[in-house]
This record gives sequence, structure tokens and C-alpha cells, in this order.
Amino acid sequence: MELIHALYLGLLQGLTEFLPVSSSGHLSLAQALFGINVSSGVVFEIVVHFGTLCSIVIYYREIIGKLFKAIPIWRNPKLAMLHPEAKLIAFILISMIPAMIIAFLFKDQIEEWFSNPVIVSSMLILTGIILYGTKFQKDGMEELTPKKSFFIGLAQAFAMLPGISRSGSTISMALFLGMKREDAANFSFLMVIPVISGAMILAMKDLSESTNNSAELLPLAAGFITSFISGYLALKLLIGVLKKHGIYPFAWYCWAVGISSLIWFLR
Repeated sequence: MELIHALYLGLLQGLTEFLPVSSSGHLSLAQALFGINVSSGVVFEIVVHFGTLCSIVIYYREIIGKLFKAIPIWRNPKLAMLHPEAKLIAFILISMIPAMIIAFLFKDQIEEWFSNPVIVSSMLILTGIILYGTKFQKDGMEELTPKKSFFIGLAQAFAMLPGISRSGSTISMALFLGMKREDAANFSFLMVIPVISGAMILAMKDLSESTNNSAELLPLAAGFITSFISGYLALKLLIGVLKKHGIYPFAWYCWAVGISSLIWFLR
């Protein structure tokens, strides 16, 4: 991969990972539209996802610190269920279950769809519909529960489809369940930390094999840095927009990209 392509894709990943517009969909469409050959394949995608993971950790460092301190409390489950951070750990673990099941059963099929720009474009249009539906949902006051965590996890599993925004679908589901906007966003981004971390661990073998090629080291490093910086800025932007206006304004962008891409690839 050329350095300029790595910088572009890293920037695209960082900006679209947190904004509810599907980072995977944008990466797939960019590669198809511009004919970018990602020689490091899945490894590059994992590296740029790791860049955005680092931006989440930095942004939520105070909350994450409290979560780590709450881990020993689970020695006493009854006490843990009365502790806010300990309960949040349980909710995050519950939210991971649907994605783990879907990934195990349909991983190969889902990866094939990433190379189909028509499917990706169609799913972006669907993402816009989901986002726009939140326009009619008032800012709620419901607290997070195990049941709500599982349903938000289902939305995260659904977002494994290329073109379906993970942040968009999970935040939208939380809003439909009556949660407060800021709480919905916070849980959406905290729950993805173990998912990306798990993907990084599974990809370590491919990563070590790829980095044996010194020609790929610079593009991988560039992709990581740009995704980290742009991801942090995009996260701050989304939280600000979400508090004031909600998430539905991003629907127009998803429709514009999805429809124009669909027309382009079907022409």
C-alpha cells in the first residue's frame, strides 16, 4: 500500500468510526471507488481500528480507570450489583454476546459482502433510515439494564454488516429503549473496547507476519496515527452534536453517500 493511501484510509477510518456513518462501509467504498489495493488486507483494517480504540481509551480514561478499580468487587456478586462501575462491567460483557455468536457463525459470509459495493451502499441507506427514526424519540431517562444491554448488543451484531454504522445502530437502539443521549453514546463507545481488543488479539498472527515486510511498516504506522488523531476529534464532535441535536442529522449524509454510490456502481 502506498503511504498516501494509508493516510487517506486512516483519516477516513478515524472520522467515520465514531460518527454514525459506518467506517467499514466508507473504507470498502473508498477501496472500490479509487481502486486502492490494500496489500496488508485485514491487518491494515485492524491497525486503524486499534488507532480509534486508543482514542476511545484516552477520551474515556477516567471512566475506564474506575472500571478497572471495580473489577475486584466482583469477588462478591451481591455487592457488585450495587456498585455502578461493577454493574457497567457486567452490562458491557452482556452486550458482547450477540456479536460473538454472529461472528462465529457468519464471519466468512460477512467478509465476502465487504467486497460488494452495491450491498455496502444499500446498507448505508438503511443506516440513514435507522438514524432518522431517532428524530421522533425524545431524550429519555431510562437506566441501563441487563435486558437493554443485550438488545444494544444485538444492534452491535447487526452492525457487522458492511455499511451499517456500529455507533449509529447501538446509540439508536439505546435511544429507542428510552436512554439519555449522552448515556447512550458513552455505553456505545465503552462496549466496543473489548470487541476491538479481541479482534486485535485474534489478528496478532497476521499482524506479525505482515510486519516482517518492512515496506508495510510505514503505511501501517501512518494509518494508526491518522486514525487515532482523527478518531479522537470525531468522538468529541459527535458527543457535542448528540447533546444538542441528537443523532438523526447524520441520516442525510448516509443517504447522500449511499444513493450516489449505488448509482455509481450500478451504472
